[in-house]
Amino acid sequence: MRTLLGTLVLGIVIAVVGPVALAAKAPMDEIANWNRMLFRMGLIGGTSPVVITRVAAIVQGAVFDAVNGIEPRYAPVHVPPAAPAGASQEAAAVQAAYVTLLALYPAQKSQLDARLAVSLASIGTRESSTAIASGVAWGQSVANAILTWRSTDGFAPAPPPFLGGTGVGEWRPTPPAFAPGASPQFAYMTPWVISAPGQFRPAGPPALTSARYTENFNETRIMGSLTSATRTPDQTIYAWFWASSTASYLWNHVALSLMERERDSSEDEGRHGRHHTSTLENARLLALLNLAIADAAIGCWEAKYTYVFWRPVTAIPLADTDGNPATAADSTWTPMFATPAHPEYPSGHSCVSGAAGGVLAHYFGERTHFRVTSDVVPGVVRSFDSFSKALDEVQNARIFAGIHFRSATRDGQNLGESVAEYVLENALQPTGRRH
Repeated sequence: MRTLLGTLVLGIVIAVVGPVALAAKAPMDEIANWNRMLFRMGLIGGTSPVVITRVAAIVQGAVFDAVNGIEPRYAPVHVPPAAPAGASQEAAAVQAAYVTLLALYPAQKSQLDARLAVSLASIGTRESSTAIASGVAWGQSVANAILTWRSTDGFAPAPPPFLGGTGVGEWRPTPPAFAPGASPQFAYMTPWVISAPGQFRPAGPPALTSARYTENFNETRIMGSLTSATRTPDQTIYAWFWASSTASYLWNHVALSLMERERDSSEDEGRHGRHHTSTLENARLLALLNLAIADAAIGCWEAKYTYVFWRPVTAIPLADTDGNPATAADSTWTPMFATPAHPEYPSGHSCVSGAAGGVLAHYFGERTHFRVTSDVVPGVVRSFDSFSKALDEVQNARIFAGIHFRSATRDGQNLGESVAEYVLENALQPTGRRH
């Protein structure tokens, strides 16, 4: 799997546009600033796409509990509200983000210190030193509690290498790197909200001799080949576009842009928006988004390492061993995109994108108009008028890149959407409490 450093390069710029062109905007609050900071730390630290899901959940979970502890309206992620009266929400959020990121990226202390100084100076122009000091102390306490809690979640930075097997249909290290399976510890990590890693485990890949597998196989063989003559130029472009993008980073930036658009619309009309126009609501949305993404990744990896299904780059050259006369072996077949180093079923990008799309569609409406642009693939703009259409393109992109079969993308998206629904129904629910 590519690291954030390799895939993002200078980062992905997400733009969400409405019916009129957007003018230059004032910066969003510190919630947004530190969400961007966490992904910058991930990029600099070379954090893999699956590991960044855990990082983002830790940071955004701590930020939410810090803010909610001052204005308790919702059930916490982990830390019950107990902040001193009058504490600054933004200072608490900033300190919670800073402390968690420093623990996860100690080598980046100088950059984190610089960002912290800027944030606190900005807050100091609108809040008292007493409120800021109280907020900082509370944010520190919350961050420490979250870090202690997740220190026993089963994450291991260097688990034993997973090499799969050599049986028919079994995953094994794939070219060009032939690396061991990535992040097998995510298969048994403690989830954030769902009850167990396998709670939404899909039924599994189709039998090798089934009509569904034949259809899956032939679609990827034809559409996902490096030299495919059937794939259209646009399909090639968006296969590279999505394959080069880290899903967690991308969907967080979509969320920030939607939040900013709603805030600006609310300000223009002199009213409060439906969501996300306060520090607490911004923190809650980003916490829900990243909790759902993190649990979708855990559920996805549990399924990957349960079924241990082979990748197209293995299956197509070895098709003469699969017992299916309708699948033709091609020893020279090469996917368009380098195959990530973990089992095929289900698709990680579809799992994470399904979860993110489910949360964002719930908050902003399924038929939300947005476009996505990327510095990784300059000049490419993908425009959508609904989240479901974006998720359909994510599915297709993994197949047209030659790294997945259709069942893995479809079932992965369903897993992610199921996780999102569960998280929305069971996490950070209103309590009726008010200061």
